[in-house]
Amino acid sequence: MNYLNKIGENSKKAFKKIKNLDHKIVKKVLNDFDQNIKKNKNLIIKANQKDVKNVKRKHLIDRLILNTKRIEGIRNSIHEIIKFPNPVGRVIETWKRPNNLLIKKVSIPIGVIGIIYESRPNVTADVAALCFKSGNCAILRGGTEAFNSNITLANLFRDSLHKNRVDKNSLQFIEKKERKVVDYILSKMNNYIDVIVPRGGKNLVRKVQKISNVHVIGHLEGLCHIYLDNNASLDIAKKIIINAKMRRTSICGALETLLVNDKLPKTYLISIINKLEESGCEVRVDKKINKYFRNRFKLAKESDWKTEYLDSILSIKSVKNVNEAVNHILKYGTMHTDSIITKNSKIAKYFLENVNSSIAMHNVSTQFADGGEFGFGGEIGISTSNMPPRGPVGVNQLTSYKYVVTGKGVIRK
Repeated sequence: MNYLNKIGENSKKAFKKIKNLDHKIVKKVLNDFDQNIKKNKNLIIKANQKDVKNVKRKHLIDRLILNTKRIEGIRNSIHEIIKFPNPVGRVIETWKRPNNLLIKKVSIPIGVIGIIYESRPNVTADVAALCFKSGNCAILRGGTEAFNSNITLANLFRDSLHKNRVDKNSLQFIEKKERKVVDYILSKMNNYIDVIVPRGGKNLVRKVQKISNVHVIGHLEGLCHIYLDNNASLDIAKKIIINAKMRRTSICGALETLLVNDKLPKTYLISIINKLEESGCEVRVDKKINKYFRNRFKLAKESDWKTEYLDSILSIKSVKNVNEAVNHILKYGTMHTDSIITKNSKIAKYFLENVNSSIAMHNVSTQFADGGEFGFGGEIGISTSNMPPRGPVGVNQLTSYKYVVTGKGVIRK
């Protein structure tokens, strides 16, 4: 497709211009982007209302909506990204060899990053700011359900680039909506794109991971667990579990399975489940737990332990100890985010060391699985790969590195 090849060519040309751009100009562009969003808040909301009105999959509405509060959240993320030190040119390590070779490991931009995403228009702003801050160009292909919101935000960023005499093609948004566009990006644009980041449902991510011929950063599902130990404080446990499940059910850091030590006082478990019900959560439990409630709950099936609900539904299972909880997570988890609630530091240490999660937590809600909450300003996504980067991918994680070796006429014998 000539249209997409031209976008790729433009990105490569723009990258040569911005990879070593003065950091003062980078900050100026991002500040102008923030002000553009502030001045054009009503324009953004109007565009977003068109998307919300047209959306067919109603469960996507929560992710899709942009209101005053969420726009302020976008601006706060940009503010944090601006504050970050320049991630390019950092000396990560340095050492000297016996032959007087001085070796430095120095951070550099990755190049051109392709982002394929669904539903959440805030991704457009986050990705634009994060990629530009780290010296990278970005090619965006957003979901059709958020088309008007996405293109409005993308154009506001491009206006900020133009105002500062920076190549507007540092950020490009693919306006063609055909599905074949995604296939072409993944299979035919490896000469232009260095990394692909998918953001969306598991069908999208699975497709990207299957057919992309460039490196993929992302996660398939966020099947997050909490293990509630019998040494937990009831007040802390109740607060964390309700927040982890019900704060926002549609995000990848939402709790999906609660594992409960069978020595936990019965009154604790009843209190927690009653609070979940009061909060509007449907619970699905194993037979042992259901007996406490005279079998009034729906029994969890094998498929429930494998399900990322992204809804007000929670599966609950009793386990004998932390070892059984860890084994359950290793079998059913997705290496995203898993947490333990306990006062016992030895048990917590065992859990944190043995789960294979990219984010392992102790007495913390899984909803903190977020680059903004980690102090990254924002994130381009969460990676659950065993290869780096892992966890929230922010500014520093969007750089690669090279070795700079210097000497005074050193030759190898």
